[in-house]
This record gives sequence, C-alpha cells and structure tokens, in this order.
Amino acid sequence: MENDYKVVKSQDVWSELYFYQKANTLYHLTFVFAHRYLSNKDRTVDQMVQAARSGKQNIVEGLADGVTSSEMQLKLINVARASLHELREDYHDYLDSRQLKLWDSLHPRYNSMLTFCREHNKIDDYRPYFEKWNDEEMCNIAITVCHMTDRMLSTFIEKLEKDFVENGGIKERMYNARTGYRNAMVDNLKAEITRLKSLLDSNGIKY
Repeated sequence: MENDYKVVKSQDVWSELYFYQKANTLYHLTFVFAHRYLSNKDRTVDQMVQAARSGKQNIVEGLADGVTSSEMQLKLINVARASLHELREDYHDYLDSRQLKLWDSLHPRYNSMLTFCREHNKIDDYRPYFEKWNDEEMCNIAITVCHMTDRMLSTFIEKLEKDFVENGGIKERMYNARTGYRNAMVDNLKAEITRLKSLLDSNGIKY
C-alpha cells in the first residue's frame, strides 16, 4: 500500500540527460577557450567559466532538489538557463570585438556544425577537437550548443510546470498521500466488517 502514496518524487539520472551532457561539454569547452584565448588579467575569463559552471551545476542541484521541491527545481533550472544565456552573449561579444564571423546558414560549415552538435552531447565527443579548433570555430560551436541546450531546458521547464499545475508540490503530495492512506484504511475496515457479518450470519450468530 505504501508504494501507492509517494511523497518524494523519483530523481532523474542527470548524467543521462542530454541537456546536462551538453551543459557539461560547454563548461569544459569554455574552460579551455577562456584560458587559451583570453588574457589571465581579463575578468571575462572567470565570468565565462563561472557562467558555464553555473549552467551545469544548477541543473544537477535542480534535479536533486526536485525530489522534494518542484518550486526549487523550477527556480534552479531557470538559473541554469540564465547562466547559459550570459555565456552565449560572452561568445557573441568575443566574435564581434575581434571581427570574427558568426556562422549563419550561408556559411559553408554551418550545416555540418549543426549536425555534429545535434548528434553529439558528451564531452568525450568534443574533447579531441579542442586542440584543432581555432577561436572562431570554438565560439560558433559553443554558441550552437548553448542554443540547443536552452531549447532542451525550455522543454523540460514546460514539463515541470505542467506537472506542478496538475499534481502540485510536496504539500499537495503529502496531503494526497495521507488522504489516500486513510481512505484505503476505511475501505479495508468496511470490507472486514462486511466479511465478519457474513461469517456470523452463516453460523447463525446474532450480533
């Protein structure tokens, strides 16, 4: 019976989620990019690395907190999105300030870049290219992965919001669990009384 009235939700395995894998890739790519192409005296190094780390870590924390608090999960996943928006803007600024190209649909490598980023999520798929890509390539890859991760997070947030509207948070689950358990106990008692009455009747015992 106790399994029918769950208060604590099951936690997603964050390492298997594509948007976490892409966020993790963004962190490692950004760490390499910032320390290779930006001066150590430039505050942007820390800002970009911290934004990338925040995107990854808030996904992990949000999924962990989500087992008890839907509100906190929504908040942290939104923080992750905001961090990746900030990171994406830093990559755009780098391209603009150095007059490098933001690849669009007319660029000869645009379609192959999209295909690669769609089909690959894990850091191990990207790491072999870190020493081969120049700064323009790394920027465009990072911006593309940022966009894809953002769309995935947006879809996940919509799912969380729908679940929250339909099922509520932990207070509602606790109430439903208590009410469901009590109703089940009452039903069981009624069934037992009916059974005992039938047994007494069959044996001619008055009650």
